[in-house]
Amino acid sequence: MELPGGLQLRAARPDDLDQIGALLADRGDAADPQDHRLVVEDPDGGFDACGVVVHGDRVVSTATLLDETVVLAGLPIPAGQVELVATDRAYEGRGLVRALMGWAHERSARRGHLMQVMIGIPYFYRQFGYQYAIPIPQGRAVRSVPAMPDGCTVRAAGPGDIAAMARLQDALQVRFDVRMPHSPVCWRALVARAGSTQLVVERAGQVTGTGRVTPPEEGVVLGEVAVSRPEAVAALLAHAAELAGGKQFEAKDRAGLLTDHLAAPDPQAHDYYLRIPDVAALLEHLRPVLSARLAHDQGDDDVIVSFFRHHVRLRRAAGAVTEVVAGGPMQGPASQGGAGVAPDLIGPLLFGPHGIAGLSAWHADVYPGPNAELMRALFPPVTADLLTFYLP
Repeated sequence: MELPGGLQLRAARPDDLDQIGALLADRGDAADPQDHRLVVEDPDGGFDACGVVVHGDRVVSTATLLDETVVLAGLPIPAGQVELVATDRAYEGRGLVRALMGWAHERSARRGHLMQVMIGIPYFYRQFGYQYAIPIPQGRAVRSVPAMPDGCTVRAAGPGDIAAMARLQDALQVRFDVRMPHSPVCWRALVARAGSTQLVVERAGQVTGTGRVTPPEEGVVLGEVAVSRPEAVAALLAHAAELAGGKQFEAKDRAGLLTDHLAAPDPQAHDYYLRIPDVAALLEHLRPVLSARLAHDQGDDDVIVSFFRHHVRLRRAAGAVTEVVAGGPMQGPASQGGAGVAPDLIGPLLFGPHGIAGLSAWHADVYPGPNAELMRALFPPVTADLLTFYLP
């Protein structure tokens, strides 16, 4: 793709690798070049997962799209995650990130992704259709450190530990309505990268816990803790304290496993970004979930939800949602028995902790309409746990 000023946007090639690494190191973190290499050289990754903008033979901007799977109420949803975004300082202000995000979203659509999820700097990605939707567990100061339990050892994980770590994470994530496990590409990268360390706890030759820590020189943060035995939590905290060398360190509590050892949370919001390019297509995919939510209501009436610039009509038979029909602008859905939801709140509506009832309490342009009970059943609050490439 040709861009103004003699620039070209294309998929990365093997001979771009060193330049991409240098650009990522200059504009991001020292571990970014290794992370990029681990993704594009993985058999399930590939160089076509990375986009670059070049000026002649010089790489001046880059972004990488990862394949992910978000699971809602047991239903897998194909998704993408944009990471490793950087632009040469001399080329800032030319819309290169916007062009690369467009490239990533087009590639994501071709991959069959129905949504995108990411972590990123505040506000910036809202310019590209992203919405804050899912709370991120906060890093909280560890106020009490238990002793290392007898019989437990903690070590860095290797490729042979991936299956055991995945099982532990799966067992924890089933507690949540929405979950995103690590992909196979991500697991392989995480046990090889230097920017964080995957840990496993062993007891009597069995892996009983896992977690992830950031390097001591960056300030130790313990996250992604999942255990099959309670003493594994103590082992991970004791190990993290040893890495911190007597300095204060933080931990992220996903499921109440660490609460007794952590300071009170900061009231400031920390959220994942979501982008939903076609809500009708996503809702069509989610028909089994929507039907299950309406199983108590065996009616045949259509359900209308307007996003004001466009709307959807959920057709039903004996309560089940049989079809999702996309429609045009609708400014007064309540007059037709429908609900209204601002288009920039679709992500929070479907994947956030408030549901339509909570959102309507905060936003004048979200309202359940005259069939409020049905809408609350259709769009309830949900809990979520996402495992992303970087520890947010």
